[in-house]
Amino acid sequence: METTSTPDSPVLYTWMITLQFPVRLGFGAVTETGHFPVQPDKPTSRMAAYREIRALMARTYPETTGATLLFFSLEPDRL
Repeated sequence: METTSTPDSPVLYTWMITLQFPVRLGFGAVTETGHFPVQPDKPTSRMAAYREIRALMARTYPETTGATLLFFSLEPDRL
């Protein structure tokens, strides 16, 4: 499938994150994936994207607040 984009179209990045957190008798883990759009006229950094994704995870899974990062990937969503 081919997609077209314009100069002001957001650039999509695909992310995957795995976090580990303590539970009553050990540890739990959660892995999520998603897309992170970046507007060409509003560049950002990898660290800023990571912080936004961690905040999203904390809102979605409150038990991951302060969790240990096991894996993080942020790649352009293109082949």
